[in-house]
Amino acid sequence: MSLRAATASHGNILARRAFTISLPSRRQAAQADYFGLVSGRDTDKFAATGLTAAAAEFVDAPCVAEFPFVVECELAQVHELGLHTQFIGEVKDVKVDEDCLDAGGHIDVRKLDPIALALEAGGYYALGELIGPAFSIGKALVVAG
Repeated sequence: MSLRAATASHGNILARRAFTISLPSRRQAAQADYFGLVSGRDTDKFAATGLTAAAAEFVDAPCVAEFPFVVECELAQVHELGLHTQFIGEVKDVKVDEDCLDAGGHIDVRKLDPIALALEAGGYYALGELIGPAFSIGKALVVAG
């Protein structure tokens, strides 16, 4: 994860030596966007969005309780990259809401309904549309040898 030094999160990660990545679903896009619009130094983002800050189980960092996918990381490396600092974490735990799992206990991306931010493409995009079966759609390109 990379952040500018001016952000409150930057200082929190260095102080706690840990961070979480809380992945929102499509229905939480507005709240996730709001988190990037205001500073945690000036605004209680959780109170403003109606979301809940929860303590992570394995690291000293908060996560968003309502977001369906959370990765808990212990800070492993820090790299300065111009205006940004790259934080590399060792994953200590991954949590996925049970509502986002299939009958076999695997993540069902359609139920997770994750979003991605693509600034160069103009905003947020929903993920999850199946475009073809894995290890199959490329078979036409395999050269018999």
